[in-house]
Amino acid sequence: MPDSLDDLHGPAEGTVELPLHLAWSGLRAYDVSDPRLRMSMYQAVLAEGRRVDVEQYICADHLRSDWPRLRKLMGRPLRKAWETHFPGLAPE
Repeated sequence: MPDSLDDLHGPAEGTVELPLHLAWSGLRAYDVSDPRLRMSMYQAVLAEGRRVDVEQYICADHLRSDWPRLRKLMGRPLRKAWETHFPGLAPE
Protein backbone atom coordinates (compact mmCIF):
# COMPACT_ATOMS: atom_id res chain seq x y z
CA MET A 1 0.00 0.00 0.00
CA PRO A 2 1.39 3.44 -0.85
CA ASP A 3 2.19 5.95 1.88
CA SER A 4 -0.08 8.56 0.31
CA LEU A 5 -2.73 8.75 -2.38
CA ASP A 6 -0.43 11.33 -3.99
CA ASP A 7 1.90 8.40 -4.79
CA LEU A 8 -0.70 7.02 -7.22
CA HIS A 9 0.37 8.05 -10.71
CA GLY A 10 -1.73 5.82 -12.92
CA PRO A 11 -3.15 7.12 -16.19
CA ALA A 12 -6.34 9.16 -16.15
CA GLU A 13 -7.27 8.17 -19.70
CA GLY A 14 -6.32 5.79 -22.46
CA THR A 15 -5.85 2.06 -22.56
CA VAL A 16 -3.78 0.18 -20.00
CA GLU A 17 -2.56 -3.36 -20.49
CA LEU A 18 -1.97 -5.11 -17.19
CA PRO A 19 0.85 -7.62 -16.79
CA LEU A 20 0.02 -11.31 -16.38
CA HIS A 21 0.59 -11.32 -12.62
CA LEU A 22 -2.37 -8.89 -12.30
CA ALA A 23 -4.62 -10.12 -15.08
CA TRP A 24 -3.84 -13.79 -15.41
CA SER A 25 -7.28 -14.74 -16.69
CA GLY A 26 -9.49 -12.93 -19.16
CA LEU A 27 -9.30 -9.25 -19.99
CA ARG A 28 -5.86 -7.60 -19.82
CA ALA A 29 -6.43 -4.28 -21.63
CA TYR A 30 -8.65 -1.67 -19.99
CA ASP A 31 -9.83 1.72 -21.22
CA VAL A 32 -9.53 3.79 -18.03
CA SER A 33 -11.82 6.42 -19.55
CA ASP A 34 -14.68 3.93 -19.19
CA PRO A 35 -15.76 3.88 -15.50
CA ARG A 36 -16.92 0.24 -15.55
CA LEU A 37 -13.71 -1.04 -17.13
CA ARG A 38 -11.63 1.19 -14.85
CA MET A 39 -13.32 -0.14 -11.71
CA SER A 40 -12.79 -3.70 -12.90
CA MET A 41 -9.11 -2.97 -13.47
CA TYR A 42 -8.76 -1.18 -10.12
CA GLN A 43 -10.38 -4.09 -8.34
CA ALA A 44 -7.77 -6.45 -9.85
CA VAL A 45 -4.84 -4.15 -9.11
CA LEU A 46 -5.90 -3.44 -5.54
CA ALA A 47 -6.54 -7.12 -4.82
CA GLU A 48 -3.53 -8.65 -6.61
CA GLY A 49 -1.02 -5.87 -7.03
CA ARG A 50 2.15 -5.01 -5.22
CA ARG A 51 2.80 -1.46 -4.05
CA VAL A 52 4.62 -0.63 -7.29
CA ASP A 53 1.63 -1.89 -9.32
CA VAL A 54 -0.83 0.18 -7.32
CA GLU A 55 1.31 3.29 -7.76
CA GLN A 56 1.75 2.66 -11.50
CA TYR A 57 -1.80 1.73 -12.51
CA ILE A 58 -4.13 3.58 -10.12
CA CYS A 59 -4.93 7.27 -10.65
CA ALA A 60 -5.53 9.05 -7.34
CA ASP A 61 -8.31 11.27 -8.73
CA HIS A 62 -10.18 8.31 -10.22
CA LEU A 63 -9.74 6.26 -7.06
CA ARG A 64 -11.23 9.06 -4.94
CA SER A 65 -14.22 9.54 -7.25
CA ASP A 66 -14.82 5.82 -7.84
CA TRP A 67 -14.32 4.70 -4.24
CA PRO A 68 -18.01 4.81 -3.15
CA ARG A 69 -18.84 2.22 -5.85
CA LEU A 70 -15.50 0.43 -5.92
CA ARG A 71 -15.54 -0.30 -2.19
CA LYS A 72 -18.69 -2.40 -2.70
CA LEU A 73 -16.82 -4.67 -5.13
CA MET A 74 -13.95 -5.36 -2.74
CA GLY A 75 -13.70 -7.86 0.06
CA ARG A 76 -14.13 -6.49 3.55
CA PRO A 77 -10.49 -6.94 4.70
CA LEU A 78 -9.10 -5.08 1.69
CA ARG A 79 -11.72 -2.33 1.90
CA LYS A 80 -11.09 -1.89 5.63
CA ALA A 81 -7.30 -1.77 5.11
CA TRP A 82 -7.61 1.01 2.52
CA GLU A 83 -10.14 3.01 4.52
CA THR A 84 -8.06 2.69 7.69
CA HIS A 85 -4.86 3.75 5.92
CA PHE A 86 -6.65 6.53 4.01
CA PRO A 87 -9.51 7.80 6.24
CA GLY A 88 -10.61 10.21 3.51
CA LEU A 89 -11.88 7.24 1.51
CA ALA A 90 -14.17 5.98 4.27
CA PRO A 91 -17.84 6.89 3.97
CA GLU A 92 -18.98 9.69 6.20
